[in-house]
Amino acid sequence: MPRLAAAFQPRTAIRDHADGARRDGRDVVLSGAGGVGKSQLAAALARQLRDQEHTAGAGLDVLVWARATGPDQIITAYAEAAGQLHLSGADQEDEGGAARLFVRWLAATRQRWLVVLDDLTDPGSLGEWWPDSGTGNGWVLATTRREDAQLSGQGRTLIRLGLYTRDEASAYLHRRLTDAGHAHLHDPDRADELADELGDLPLALGHAAAYLINTRRTMPDYLILLRDTSSRLSDLLPPSADTEGYGRPVTTSLLLSLDAVDQADTTHLARPLLQLASLMDPHGHPATAWTTPVALNYLRTARPPRRRWLRRHQPAVTEDEVYSALECLRTYALITQDTATAPIRLHALTARAVRETIPSGTLPAMALTAADAILSLWPRLDHEEREMAAALRANAVHLDDLTRPALWRTETHLCVYRVSSSLMDAGLYQQAIEYGERVARYSSEIHGPGHPDTLSARHDLASSYSDAGRIQDALDLRERVLTDRERILGDDHPDTLSARSNLANSYSDAGRIQDALDLRERVLTDRERILGDDHPDTLSARNNLANSYSDAGRIQDALDLGERVLTDRERVLGDDHPSTLSARINLAVSYSDAGRIQDALDLGERVLANYERVLGDDHPSTLTARSNLAVSYSDAGRIQDALDLRERVLADRERILGDDHPDTLSARSNLANSYSDAGRIQDALDLRERVLADHERVLGDDHPDTLSARSNLANSYSNAGRIQDALDLRERVLADRERVLGDDHPDTLTARSNLAVSYNNAGRIQDALDLRERVLADRERVLGDDHPDTLTARHSLARARDAAAAVQQLDTATPPTATDLQPPLNAPE
Repeated sequence: MPRLAAAFQPRTAIRDHADGARRDGRDVVLSGAGGVGKSQLAAALARQLRDQEHTAGAGLDVLVWARATGPDQIITAYAEAAGQLHLSGADQEDEGGAARLFVRWLAATRQRWLVVLDDLTDPGSLGEWWPDSGTGNGWVLATTRREDAQLSGQGRTLIRLGLYTRDEASAYLHRRLTDAGHAHLHDPDRADELADELGDLPLALGHAAAYLINTRRTMPDYLILLRDTSSRLSDLLPPSADTEGYGRPVTTSLLLSLDAVDQADTTHLARPLLQLASLMDPHGHPATAWTTPVALNYLRTARPPRRRWLRRHQPAVTEDEVYSALECLRTYALITQDTATAPIRLHALTARAVRETIPSGTLPAMALTAADAILSLWPRLDHEEREMAAALRANAVHLDDLTRPALWRTETHLCVYRVSSSLMDAGLYQQAIEYGERVARYSSEIHGPGHPDTLSARHDLASSYSDAGRIQDALDLRERVLTDRERILGDDHPDTLSARSNLANSYSDAGRIQDALDLRERVLTDRERILGDDHPDTLSARNNLANSYSDAGRIQDALDLGERVLTDRERVLGDDHPSTLSARINLAVSYSDAGRIQDALDLGERVLANYERVLGDDHPSTLTARSNLAVSYSDAGRIQDALDLRERVLADRERILGDDHPDTLSARSNLANSYSDAGRIQDALDLRERVLADHERVLGDDHPDTLSARSNLANSYSNAGRIQDALDLRERVLADRERVLGDDHPDTLTARSNLAVSYNNAGRIQDALDLRERVLADRERVLGDDHPDTLTARHSLARARDAAAAVQQLDTATPPTATDLQPPLNAPE
């Protein structure tokens, strides 16, 4: 909980309003623009409750102050509270679980509590994290810059916090100057004038008071500076620059403080540092950005030399000098930083005022410096530092928005593309699409539609479409990218070959198995001819072709090629290269497809051991290797081993990637499969219901993974004897897949086959028979006569015909006993 600011004003009317709402059993949301003192007022209210004498109706037993700019911060605060309260079952290794336990405890406890959610930025993300204060023992107090309607619903009172009253502004100036030991600087006859010039904004008054204290200027002198329209400040910050409506006096006071910083800053780095920081996200950026080599090199040439001709001979900037300059900026309240290493925050108004001081000719170099600093801080793998990756994404986007086209000349800066890949790695597919569409549009406008960077931007956007399940959009865009690259770069350019390979991936996703195979054969031939047999891209092309052989049912061809790929990668890249490990995984899958279960299991265990040794226990590829090994355990009939491993994979993915990452959802689905295999029918059903709800919420109703989750839930209904529920859901799955994937997609054919099972289980024997005949005809036409799925369809149809004949005979014979009947046919997906 923050300490109260010097000369804090009680804001009595607002506090009375909040106290009244609390007594009425309503939570309170303090809403207002930046700099009006929301957090300070919340801290005062919290202290007031904390310091009351503890009685049945007053005082506090538990007080939690949580930063609420993102759900992760709230979860961490709640988990820490659960630990400090020693709640039974709280596991600090599982922050989400501990946080939920704390929320449930709040709803049930008889102790008196207060939870403060400070700086709430996304009310829609709160969901389960807003505690239930309905028992009357607790209270939730939030601060936010927003005024969404939902903030005033569900028993909450929205209280808007505005500017100081004139009395509060005058009282603030008097007390602030007096407490600092400079009461002589306060001029009661001019205080109202100064407050009026500063628009009664608490932030601006704070800057002005700090300026008076640090410079020892009197109020009349300060007013002269504020009102001097002939000074350079009037040219640097015209009224038209103030889009927030605070007025020219506020921004002028900020720049006066910056002038004072220049006087006190012995390093001469504060101003260039503040200018760099003004380009970053106001909500916070890593302080370490300014001690990166690229930033230190820029600062060396940015600070003014004693002699112009000495600019090239400026001494190197040290980290200590940077920290000293930042400390100076903190002293004058131009930046906020909780500790010397904590993220740096700038009020948006401060940042806007500072940006206006940057000479236009300097801005591109500063933007590139900031972008290089962001890129140098990016974690090697986003999952290792998720919060850092999220902060860098926000800063890169903010920087580009402020300085465009600085990061696009003469080629697009790599941090622009890094944002896209980071969003994908985080499983934020919709955000990745929205960002990718903007990047493609900007690149086309700045570079031109045929520029290689524009084609690369479209390539990334197509990948986002693909991961988001927008299969046709990805395919259409990849066809366009390939056509453009063939026309602009030529048939044999490496980027053209990559475009061809990506288009083959889209054909595969769309169920166009033969088209994917044909194109992958061409890609392999081209890469062998252009790059040579042993180039890594050639080996990848060979691997992809093996996957197409597998999709086409050419199991032995896939196995043979997979063995060659592994041999080649071991020879060219080495035993421990990630691509070599990936080749082993693919070969294990081919062994499984070929019925060589033990070979698949042995290789899967080796691959997992290699991944753990080379990449570590928590690398996403290691988790995938664990998941694949669980499949081999399941295939080998080692049901409990598969279940145990899948429980570990789920726990790891929840911890490393988060509850809602698509890979976590897949792990949850796989665990449900193991529950089903182990005969834990209700556990499987319960988990599959959750998996479907999660998929619909995170990925959308029509994502292919959502359709699969719906199909798997139908299987659980069938296993639980809920025949009609299974039938209804399978009819929906078939309709959805026909609409989303098309009539001939392999998953659509599977949905038809599963629906036939439900018809049979419901006693609709002829409907089942008719549908199986269609499935067989479709698979023969789409997949070929010898594809394993076609052979399965043929076998199922034969069994269905036998069952139909048996039923027909039973209709004219003596009614059978229950043991005479065939068990229901059920071929779940």
